[in-house]
Amino acid sequence: MIWLRRHPRAAATLALVGLLTACGGATTNKDATAIIGALGTNGVPAKLGTVYDESTDPNKLLGRPNGYLSKAEFTDSRVKADKAGSVEVFEDADSAEARAEYIQALGKTPMLAEYTYVKGNVVVRVDKDMAPSDAKAYEDALNEIVE
Repeated sequence: MIWLRRHPRAAATLALVGLLTACGGATTNKDATAIIGALGTNGVPAKLGTVYDESTDPNKLLGRPNGYLSKAEFTDSRVKADKAGSVEVFEDADSAEARAEYIQALGKTPMLAEYTYVKGNVVVRVDKDMAPSDAKAYEDALNEIVE
C-alpha cells in the first residue's frame, strides 16, 4: 500500500495495463458446439445445427492458418431459414476481430448483410432476417459466455 502512494504513476500504469488486458484478453476454451449450447441456456432459443469439419467447412478456414478452430451453425425458431446463424471460435481475439471486420465489410452489400458479434476469440453470426432485438439477445448472451 505504501508503494502505491510513493509511486502513483507506476500504480496508474499497472491499473491501465490490467484494464486493457481484461478488455481485449477475453477468451474461451469452449468449441463452437459448446458455445451454441451455452447460448441456448443464456436466453436465446439456439439449437445446434451443422457442425463442420475440415472437409465440410464451406469457407475452407477450419484448422487453416488464420482460420477458426471450430465452426457450427444453429437454428432459431424465430427465423424461417434453415440456419439462423453460426459460431466460429478462433485461437485468439485478434483473429476473431479480423474475421468480424471482414464479414462486416462483405455485409455492406445488402444481400450479404448479417448481424456479427465478436467477444474475445468467438464470432457469432446471426441471420439478417432476425428482428434486431432478437439478434441483440445473441450479443448479450455471448457477453455472458465469454468473459
